[in-house]
Amino acid sequence: MTDDQSQEDQTATGHEVIQGYLKTLDGSPGVYRMLNAKGEVLYVGKARNLKNRVSNYARPSGHSARIARMIFETASMMFLTTRTEVEALLLEQNLIKQLKPRYNVLMRDDKSFPNILISKSHPYPQLKKHRGKKSEKGSYYGPFASAGAVNRTLNQLQKVFLLRNCSDSMFESRTRPCLQYQIKRCAAPCVGKVSAEGYAGLVADAERFLQGKSTAVQAELATEMARASQEMEFERAAALRDRIRALTNVQQTQGINPRGVAEADVIGLFVEGGQACVQVFFIRANQSWGNRDFYPRTGSGADEAEILTAFLTQFYDDKDPPPLILLSHAVEDDDLVTQALSERAGRKVELAVPQRGEKAELVENAVRNARESLARKMAETSTQSKLLAGLADAFDLDAPPRRIEVYDNAHIQGSDPVGGMIVAGPEGFVKSQYRKFNIKGAAGALGDDFGMMKEVLTRRFERLLKEDPDRKSDVWPDLLLIDGGAGQVSAVAEIMETLGIDDVPFVGVAKGIDRDAGKEEFYRPGEPVFALQRNDQVLYFIQRLRDEAHRWANGAHVAKRAKAVGATPLDEVPGVGATRKRALLAHFGSAKAVSRAGVDDLKAVDGISEAMAQTIHDFFHQKG
Repeated sequence: MTDDQSQEDQTATGHEVIQGYLKTLDGSPGVYRMLNAKGEVLYVGKARNLKNRVSNYARPSGHSARIARMIFETASMMFLTTRTEVEALLLEQNLIKQLKPRYNVLMRDDKSFPNILISKSHPYPQLKKHRGKKSEKGSYYGPFASAGAVNRTLNQLQKVFLLRNCSDSMFESRTRPCLQYQIKRCAAPCVGKVSAEGYAGLVADAERFLQGKSTAVQAELATEMARASQEMEFERAAALRDRIRALTNVQQTQGINPRGVAEADVIGLFVEGGQACVQVFFIRANQSWGNRDFYPRTGSGADEAEILTAFLTQFYDDKDPPPLILLSHAVEDDDLVTQALSERAGRKVELAVPQRGEKAELVENAVRNARESLARKMAETSTQSKLLAGLADAFDLDAPPRRIEVYDNAHIQGSDPVGGMIVAGPEGFVKSQYRKFNIKGAAGALGDDFGMMKEVLTRRFERLLKEDPDRKSDVWPDLLLIDGGAGQVSAVAEIMETLGIDDVPFVGVAKGIDRDAGKEEFYRPGEPVFALQRNDQVLYFIQRLRDEAHRWANGAHVAKRAKAVGATPLDEVPGVGATRKRALLAHFGSAKAVSRAGVDDLKAVDGISEAMAQTIHDFFHQKG
């Protein structure tokens, strides 16, 4: 036994250790961290009064099983005082998201939600999907639960309100109507098919609909259709009829449309067997704009109040909360949570746990969906566990893998080469861990698949070794699946040997005879090639993993190719970013026209100073 091991074994833990910190604490608000003998953070908590909160942990009894386990493992504590209790709440959640302590509740899916944007930076506003920071001038409507929900709504809104979805530069360069006009999804303001006043009326109608005033919009369209019919303008009447039908279709696809709740998030929680599901329904303009389920880590058995408290503060960390949040359970320190969310929104936010009426029905619906989603998730997890165990048997692994990384490359004869990595584990695909690699070496240009695989694996594992050499985190894979046969496996073996990594198993998955699905062959270094039975569930699982990696890599390749097609010489001009590039293209119509323009002409563009105009002119006239 080494001295370090002996010292670690003798490190005191438990309530007596915690008791020792009481004499150094006062009644300030703040955040505390509980650490084990290895220095790993077990738990992050907030307190209105640090001394009172820590004294609770110093008691030898009276704790839940979860808290008792945590106290037993605690070898040291850290403290940060704050000016206010709200600051303590926000700091606590930031530390939880950063440190991911074992005993804390952690929201694991933190993706942004899409919105509909009616852009106001142009005389003829554009209707489009928006995700991320709301920095563009315009009216935002959302959030929607998914990109699919936004796309379906946008599709119908274009049929109803005929607003353009083209970019400003494309709008300026049009000389005749595009296909959107031909299929009656745009009023073609680009070529004067509608007046500025008429288009502004369409924009106003779209905004009224998105604000929940759909009945008034529908009534006006019906009146206009009747008038057109009376005046024997049958083609115009038919067009209005189609718009009314599209509007009705939008209303039907919204699902739940509460009468008494104009704007709220409805959050339902269901907990079973130490696992939790949170369902969030977005109600905007008296319409349901979809729902999303979340599966927060419950911190080894937290109760409903703690789970919802953590979920609310983490979920709205980068999102604007609505005026009303309807909850299935009360939260801890609801006054603090309300104050924090109100400060985040810049207006009053109300938390409510309704007991009767329409609001209670909305919450009951959310809880029912949470219960059903959790049941499906648990069934899928059970199936996934069996598949991972089967994978371990098939490839002679020591244990079922908890993190599988699957790699694939995509290119067309060496053009726009991209490598893709997907991740899967006990809970299925972990899409937040997917990665894309732009191939930078000569192998990409040569179409050398082996060389590209070497580059991707080298970059991936060199970074892992740099960021986590002691392998304390869960980002180290237990198994690599490589799309390819003996050549790819040899390339990976060479990289692993060079980097000194000898404990990460890897397998090549080749299509096999006639490249048919079901005849896959598996390659491992130093082992004979083998195959699985065609009806083996593990084989189907491997095929799904490989197909997902192929989809991901191909998607990255297509996006890169599309970006290359849209590239212009303006991208190389010093000082010309996206905004100036759009302004120049909108003014001149093409990069070629910009290259021929004089300094005075360039100065006439918004945002182009005399110095910048000279820089652009010199770039094109001195190049080469």
